[in-house]
Amino acid sequence: MSTRFSKAETHLPLNLLRAVALAFCMVSWLAGTYALAAANNPPRSTAQWTVFEARFASTSEYQNPFQDVTVTVDFRSPDGKHHLVDAFWDGENVWRVRFSPEQTGEWTYETHASRADDAGLDKQTGSFRCVPYEGVNTLYRHGSIRVSPNRRFLEQSDGTPFFWLSDTAWNGALKADPKSWETYLADRTKKRFTVVQFVMTQWIAGAGNADLRLAYQGRDSITIDPVFFQWMDDHFQSLNEHGLVAAPVLIWTAPWSDFSKSLNPGNSLPDDQIVRLARYMVARYGAYQVIWILGGDGVYQGDEAERWKRIGEAVFGENPSRLATLHPSGQLWVGSDFGKEPWFSFIGYQSGHADTPENLKWLCQGPPATAWDAQPVHPVINLELNYENHRNFGSGGRFDAHAVRRAAYWSLLVAPPEGITYGAHGVWSWETRPAVPMNHTNTYVAQPWFNAINLPGSTDMKYLRDLFSSLQWWTLRPDPALIISQPGDRDAAAFVAAARNENKEWALLYFPVGQTINLRPDELTHPALVRWFNPRSGQWAGSAPLSGRTLSITPPDKQDWVAWIGGEPPK
Repeated sequence: MSTRFSKAETHLPLNLLRAVALAFCMVSWLAGTYALAAANNPPRSTAQWTVFEARFASTSEYQNPFQDVTVTVDFRSPDGKHHLVDAFWDGENVWRVRFSPEQTGEWTYETHASRADDAGLDKQTGSFRCVPYEGVNTLYRHGSIRVSPNRRFLEQSDGTPFFWLSDTAWNGALKADPKSWETYLADRTKKRFTVVQFVMTQWIAGAGNADLRLAYQGRDSITIDPVFFQWMDDHFQSLNEHGLVAAPVLIWTAPWSDFSKSLNPGNSLPDDQIVRLARYMVARYGAYQVIWILGGDGVYQGDEAERWKRIGEAVFGENPSRLATLHPSGQLWVGSDFGKEPWFSFIGYQSGHADTPENLKWLCQGPPATAWDAQPVHPVINLELNYENHRNFGSGGRFDAHAVRRAAYWSLLVAPPEGITYGAHGVWSWETRPAVPMNHTNTYVAQPWFNAINLPGSTDMKYLRDLFSSLQWWTLRPDPALIISQPGDRDAAAFVAAARNENKEWALLYFPVGQTINLRPDELTHPALVRWFNPRSGQWAGSAPLSGRTLSITPPDKQDWVAWIGGEPPK
């Protein structure tokens, strides 16, 4: 049989192959187009208070997208109000915007790029519907956090008071793998924590994340690593999914070490790059339930105070969508310097890691106890009390659970209570084996984080939260006049903190040691009963009637106790 073919016959298979190839290319192109459209198309509906996200693809190339182009998205609410939000670069030609809608109904948006010739970033439009949240997460059930109308405490959008019980995991989000982060968050949720504080970039105790990636590189014109921030995305999302508010330090700025100038962004970068870096993180994470800590461990006084006022204004503007504060260095009160800044939401302070009489008096009888009523008033939170198992720079040794409880209850009763921040040595630095934290050689060896989360003081914080949740804690005001003779005047470690509610119906007192004190009954309307709460077990331990012109009360034993005094006992 002949193997020769006609001309037409020889071209037929070739034409068929070309047709098949063309069809394959068309299918591939359509599939790619559909995939791109699916990636670019945001969800049609988003639950109230959660995160809406849209993706945009740049049509231009940039040498440093982080520096070379900015994109602002104008969100218009169902009632016609405008909300301007920065988009952020997420690697290659990808840009994203995240937004948390606070009003149900139809929303629209339009992008505005600094490079109008970039058709993929400029004048992009879209819409979505915000629907009511129907889940059980309290962050979304009650809404985002704001300062209360009387500016004494924090509350959620529906008026639910928000108690700040924060844990310190400075290196947690940087170092924890997903499984470890989940284990940690489950433990803190079980113990009724409501906030977690952590650092956002490389800093003096963490030279990058677990993959040794840096948030940024350079100095005068920095570049960022989107993969680093994608790592952080998952940690933010997990926090909120557990009902915990994220409290990231955007710019660590502790000046006390020679390593500060090479590792801390606040000590190594020029101000314009600090602002650009902080604004990037605000754009990327501002749609989550988050409270910003602009600067960490800085000395915000004099020229530095003026500097950080300028930085805060440049980062947040005059009407930020999320609360913001500063984390100052030990025993530094920033209320008088920053109280009138529009972006500054509450006074944070650090009582420090020493128990000398001077240190203890600073907390109990210093600015936290005397300056909380200065105008304009703000909520007050101790953002760093002495860490459990950390070195005591005063009397030596390590801080135990009693020292943690003492600082916590003092902090809550010497100023109108809003909350406190707990810390455990080994958790804050996220050690994976017994080790001295990086560049903190004088703090002693820390336990691995998975052991340190079980230190007893963390459970005592649950008992503290249980106690305050049983009371209308947001109505408490310090009342040192309730005590006739303050034991703390003779021994700072014996200071008894006293507060009563606004109507003088009941009072709460913390005894760091068992001792007898005399009270002025005319400070309360009906001091008929004293009831004792054990801060070590979380249990009420009996009650006793009160009578007489001078009320004398003594705790059940020589350990620390909380006394409730009033008419009807708390449930």
